[in-house]
Amino acid sequence: MKNSWIIIMIIVVLAGCTSKHNNEAPKASTKFCIPDNLMSQITIDTVAIKPVEQEFNLVGKVTFDQDKVVKLYPMVSGNVMDVKVALGDYVKKGDVLAVVRSTEIAGVENDIVSARANLAVSEKNLAANEDMFKSGLISAKENMAAVKETEKARSELKRATTVLSIYGGSHANYIVKSPISGFIVEKFVNPNMQIRPDNTTNLFTISDLKRVWILANVYESDIANIKVGEKVNITTISYPDKQFKGQIDKIYNVLDPDNKTMKVRVQLDNKENLLKPEMFAKVVASQIKDSSMLAVPSKSIVFDRNKYWVIVYQGKCNVQTREVDIARTTSKYAYIRSGVKPGEKVVSTMQLLIYNALDQ
Repeated sequence: MKNSWIIIMIIVVLAGCTSKHNNEAPKASTKFCIPDNLMSQITIDTVAIKPVEQEFNLVGKVTFDQDKVVKLYPMVSGNVMDVKVALGDYVKKGDVLAVVRSTEIAGVENDIVSARANLAVSEKNLAANEDMFKSGLISAKENMAAVKETEKARSELKRATTVLSIYGGSHANYIVKSPISGFIVEKFVNPNMQIRPDNTTNLFTISDLKRVWILANVYESDIANIKVGEKVNITTISYPDKQFKGQIDKIYNVLDPDNKTMKVRVQLDNKENLLKPEMFAKVVASQIKDSSMLAVPSKSIVFDRNKYWVIVYQGKCNVQTREVDIARTTSKYAYIRSGVKPGEKVVSTMQLLIYNALDQ
């Protein structure tokens, strides 16, 4: 911070020795020299002919990977006794999410007890009937009836046990478990809440956020220019200096009737969990055209007095402002019709400090 103030003071002092340039013609400074401390911080780029890129700026948002999302709905009615997780928690497959006290679970457990008792009685009757059948005391038909009764009792026990297994319950409690590993991204249940299986609201939504979708809107005027496989750069408000690279892998070929836009999808790896659902996302798709133009880094441009300027560098003590006519600007380059020549050098960082000093 101290060095920055020193640099600014040096520029202001030196700038007092320069004369004010007019708006119509470039003016070189023969008295102004870039201080050594500032020289170590500036970036100098070369004016060059480059293929023209056209950019399309799309507005979108981060959303779940719909192939990795699970919504959990109540399978029985009852009273929520305990909720084990909070919104945003990471859970593993099989973790308990909530415990519900349910008369339906108690009824299924009672069915199991009854089925076991019936099976035990049926098996004893079958054993007795088989002994009598071998002794010729009962007919084959009577013995077969005992066999079928036993099979029926065994099937009923299996049914009741399977139902309880599906519910994941025990001791009249319905246990809600996570079927996958992921984050709790939606939670609509609290302790003491009454739930019913016919409720259309889910209890939890779990998503594996290691991969997310970016859904972006394409305006009707740009639809013809967007194609599957188009490479894009994505930025968010949370990480303005970080670019996420991807490509359009799906185009939803329908227009939203309200805003007349078409959605496209980009899938991104999110192993660091930086991207959160509902984040705003700026999606930039670029295409290289067949034409070429003079180009400088877009960050080297200075806008002042309704005109565009660059700082042309010919030496530490030979810099000048130069008005340029810009045809197109992208996030990388500004394409120039006139004002500079191929091979000339321009200052791309700290240029505003130098411009202000030359403008004194």
